[in-house]
Amino acid sequence: MIEVIPAIDIIGGKCVRLSQGDYSRVTEYNDDPLAVARRFEEAGFRRLHLVDLDGAKAGNVTNLKVLEAIASATSLSIDFGGGIKTLSALRSVFSAGASMAAVGSIVVKDPQTFYSWLEEFGPERFFLGADVKEENIAVSGWTEKTNISVFDLISDVMKRGVKNVFCTDVSKDGLLQGCAVELYKDITTRFPDLRLTASGGVSSLEDIDAVEKAGCTSVIVGKAIYEGKISLEALVERSKIKEGTC
Repeated sequence: MIEVIPAIDIIGGKCVRLSQGDYSRVTEYNDDPLAVARRFEEAGFRRLHLVDLDGAKAGNVTNLKVLEAIASATSLSIDFGGGIKTLSALRSVFSAGASMAAVGSIVVKDPQTFYSWLEEFGPERFFLGADVKEENIAVSGWTEKTNISVFDLISDVMKRGVKNVFCTDVSKDGLLQGCAVELYKDITTRFPDLRLTASGGVSSLEDIDAVEKAGCTSVIVGKAIYEGKISLEALVERSKIKEGTC
């Protein structure tokens, strides 16, 4: 069974969601991220995908206090991303309680720095965010498209031991119109040893079924929860969590 990972995206310390990565199309859902995280934990989830959207846009970690609050008050295993560009920022994220650092832009813009982080902390501490626009990588909070193929990026990091990747098709994110199933099929076919997490567009349990069939081992769900499209109970039932195997 596929593992479901709930998401909290943060702007100004509040839970929000963007549509297609557009910072001008933001919806605020809750002004208390800790309360939301506790709700996820009480429902039975064990992991949390926490995104500092302010940090992603600014290029430096901005909402560290939110991470500290959730990590100290829950037992959730948190991957945290957004604005991790320096070794000091990375260390602060781990010190604040993140189990994994979700990174993307640094891998593209300064790969040697990222490789040094892999040597110091180990590849298992990193969750590579492959944000995609037309099969090419987008960085800096999805505001900048590159000419780097998602397949080339995954190939490069896998050679250095990274196996945990979450892939978001920016054109689908926040629209609740289904996932990038064909892209995920292409990725998992090319990289059968990859632990691929689907992200973006989930609106139903059928979408989760589709990405599982495409070879994804987990799926991040955000807006569908906040909009009431899928209940937490249904997600927990659908996830590995119910089996106690994650």
